[in-house]
Amino acid sequence: MISIIQRVTQAKVTVNGIDIGVIGTGIMALVAVENADTPKQADRLLERILNYRIFADADDKMNLSLRDIQGGLLLVPQFTLAANTDSGNRPSFASAAPPEMGRELFAYIQKRALEIYPSSQFGEFGADMKVALVNDGPVTFTLRCLEK
Repeated sequence: MISIIQRVTQAKVTVNGIDIGVIGTGIMALVAVENADTPKQADRLLERILNYRIFADADDKMNLSLRDIQGGLLLVPQFTLAANTDSGNRPSFASAAPPEMGRELFAYIQKRALEIYPSSQFGEFGADMKVALVNDGPVTFTLRCLEK
């Protein structure tokens, strides 16, 4: 699984003119499922997102996690992160999970997020979403969880 996480002061996802996920200070995470991904990787990715230390402490060092600051989490499905862009001028999506598998694993990560971090909001798998955010810093990282 792949995720781009961004430290934000606010973020929201809108579908058909309706805000379906809105957070204040926290992390907005774009999430892609690849062919070989499993629930184990989804669990690991979620734990990394929640515990990744990207928020400033009293000394202005990135030493605090989302859990430490009790910020919002906005998870947004984005299969295009799984694209292979190594050559040519058009991305290949051969490594992206088929839609049904992607939908199932994103639903799984949604369920797990709500169980362990109730301040979670979500985008909608397969929807035409409009994502708005204010990136704080900017601070942006790529996280990848491979099978171990």
